[in-house]
Amino acid sequence: MPRYKALYKKELADFAGVSSNTLRGWLNKDSFVDLEKIGYKKESVVLTPVVVKFMCEKYCITIDE
Repeated sequence: MPRYKALYKKELADFAGVSSNTLRGWLNKDSFVDLEKIGYKKESVVLTPVVVKFMCEKYCITIDE
């Protein structure tokens, strides 16, 4: 099981192979309510490990250490 760590939005976008704008779209779309429940704030620059895990599982993102 991978260990998730806090990442900048740009870092997660790079791991996902998408632009920062695309990642922001994902963060602000249909999963926004679920993300808010786990502590995500739109103005956050750094994503918490919990949010990173949620996004990786939802969008099948693999984080290479």
